[in-house]
Amino acid sequence: MRFMFVGDSMTIGRAGDYTWRYRMWQHLRATLGDSFRIVGPRVALYDTAADAPVSHAYAAPDFPEDARRHLAGWGEGWQHMAPLIGPAVAAAEPDVLLVSLGLIDLGFYTDAPQTAVNVRRFIAEARAARADVRMVLLPVIPNVRADSDAPFAAQVTAFNELLAKAVADLSTPASPILLAARPQGYELARDTYDGTHPNASGEHRLAAEFASALHQAWSVGGPYRAAGG
Repeated sequence: MRFMFVGDSMTIGRAGDYTWRYRMWQHLRATLGDSFRIVGPRVALYDTAADAPVSHAYAAPDFPEDARRHLAGWGEGWQHMAPLIGPAVAAAEPDVLLVSLGLIDLGFYTDAPQTAVNVRRFIAEARAARADVRMVLLPVIPNVRADSDAPFAAQVTAFNELLAKAVADLSTPASPILLAARPQGYELARDTYDGTHPNASGEHRLAAEFASALHQAWSVGGPYRAAGG
């Protein structure tokens, strides 16, 4: 089984991070053994000094290069990934897309309805490249901005409702789509280092939500067991 991580800054991570991708790789290795691969066109972390995704300084020395693959970018959202996902799926042939996007769209680029249009375009482009691709989509987790910006918080709520509708409308037996839940117990003060980006505990909670969705809906893997830092 081939998995592709698709996401924004929470998924690509920055230099020195473990990333939730690493936590998920650990989980898949523990539950699936050698019967899976991580695929994608990118491998780097974001380097804040260079302001570019050029770092390979992962915190975990046991994270192998081929498992670092992804399609994630700092400052990239649904509108950026929609035109990229078709070629990425065609090239890497993932069975499952694990997708965490939307916060950057709502914060800087598009409102909730426009972002939902890009979700539907993303799904269509992925399926055009592989008709039976499966997807797990994470709703937007409001960041610290939502505490003081009521219109932004309202856009997050509205988008998550539209995301749920898109999943209900577009999921098919041939290409099922799962809507994951907000990670259980996720708290910005405890699980992020800046009110947005996950720290070690946040990484585990993000990975656990994807793992739970895969296991409960499709019997892929098993219950999440946190390992390491």
